[in-house]
Amino acid sequence: MAPENLLGEPPATLLPLSDEATAALAAAADPAEAAARYPAFCAAWAALAQRALAAGDPVTGYAFARTGYHRGLDQLRRAGWHGHGPIPWEHEPNQGFLRSLYLLGEAAAAIGEDDEAARCREFLADSSRAAVVALRG
Repeated sequence: MAPENLLGEPPATLLPLSDEATAALAAAADPAEAAARYPAFCAAWAALAQRALAAGDPVTGYAFARTGYHRGLDQLRRAGWHGHGPIPWEHEPNQGFLRSLYLLGEAAAAIGEDDEAARCREFLADSSRAAVVALRG
């Protein structure tokens, strides 16, 4: 049995919704169009990373995922996140960051960055169990 945290957990961090960026990504023939127009939009970088990994290009996938991950960290900090605490998958604006984090781990594993891949898996699990289920299947 895990010990109870008597200090409690920090509140969940919820990133702001970007209707314009979400619509641009949905309408774009290429996620690069949305990333160029909305460079802070993590979901566009995650889509680019996923495409690169599916094409067998883990180095490019790593670069795209790392961009989405870092843009997301900046947004999380602005939203009050202090380096730990839940980032709920159920809140749709969080999904771009969580996908970028997951794909960064996948790309890191593909290029032999095993320590980073493990850190990404742990960070994802600590942030959102639902994201782990949704992304790993």
